[in-house]
Amino acid sequence: MSQSKTAFITGISGQDGSYLAEFLLNKGYVVHGIVRRSSSVSRERLEFLYPEYKEKKLFLHYGDLTDGSSLARLLHLIQPDEIYNLAAQSHVKISFDVPEYTANVVALGTLRLLEGIRESKTKIKFYQASSSEMFGKVMETPQKETTTFYPRSPYACAKVFAHNITINYRESYGLFACNGILFNHESPLRGENFVTRKITRGIADILAKKTDKIRLGNLEAKRDWGYAKDYVEAMWLMLQQNEPDDYVVATGETHTVREFAEDAFKLVGLNWQDHVVVDKKYFRPSEVDLLIGDATKARQKLGWRPRIVFKDLVKLMVESDCAAMGIKL
Repeated sequence: MSQSKTAFITGISGQDGSYLAEFLLNKGYVVHGIVRRSSSVSRERLEFLYPEYKEKKLFLHYGDLTDGSSLARLLHLIQPDEIYNLAAQSHVKISFDVPEYTANVVALGTLRLLEGIRESKTKIKFYQASSSEMFGKVMETPQKETTTFYPRSPYACAKVFAHNITINYRESYGLFACNGILFNHESPLRGENFVTRKITRGIADILAKKTDKIRLGNLEAKRDWGYAKDYVEAMWLMLQQNEPDDYVVATGETHTVREFAEDAFKLVGLNWQDHVVVDKKYFRPSEVDLLIGDATKARQKLGWRPRIVFKDLVKLMVESDCAAMGIKL
């Protein structure tokens, strides 16, 4: 029997990190994750993985992407076969409020990991979570791997640096390093300050009589929304190839925030216009109006394709948030 591979996931307590940990554990991996030390423990998304934690297949370590010494220590301790860098201050609107911290984690955090791999002189495979936000004010539609970046937020600017430094280390030092340019991907584990969860959690609150209104920003913003569980498989597939490369991961469909809200409210028999309030404070200083990805390369080279379509994703998220409130639909 071949020895289990070892994976190291930054951002393991987030939406993508928890789904990726589950995926890799099911593949027989030993999984290590990094979590930040804080006064409040936020590991709810990992609760379903506790059996693996007890069986010593899943390990959590304290550390931070802003601390190069902790990263170097963990790389030496874990000696992973694969690293998945998913950690970030990932909220675009918030990145305008904390731009320096965002850049430190997203941009320099990636550089610290790459430098740690280079100095280790090992054959670690590296996955960098790039973002469709890098396209920003889009130069062509749909967006693909060769589309010029035009970032429109501190978060997106930091992601462009991380993306390019990953390519630089691949070309300069021969690292097996891949960028996955993932378009918006959602799930019941999405953070509650992201617009899709604001809508679906808000609906559950309305049905539970906790509130009557949901406050949203730009309803006309168009996004390419997929299912996070589908997208973590694409991350893994990239590191199983013979040669490292960069891939767009997307559904190829675009929908407005208005459509998401309309479909979500329709599932519970409500008119979205009676409950949604547009609040200017949720608008970004510079908006990204349209994102839609061309995942042809991922389909052809990785054999990847999304399984969950838009309407099914909306239904999945509404049902999950309602069930959490004890509401049956």
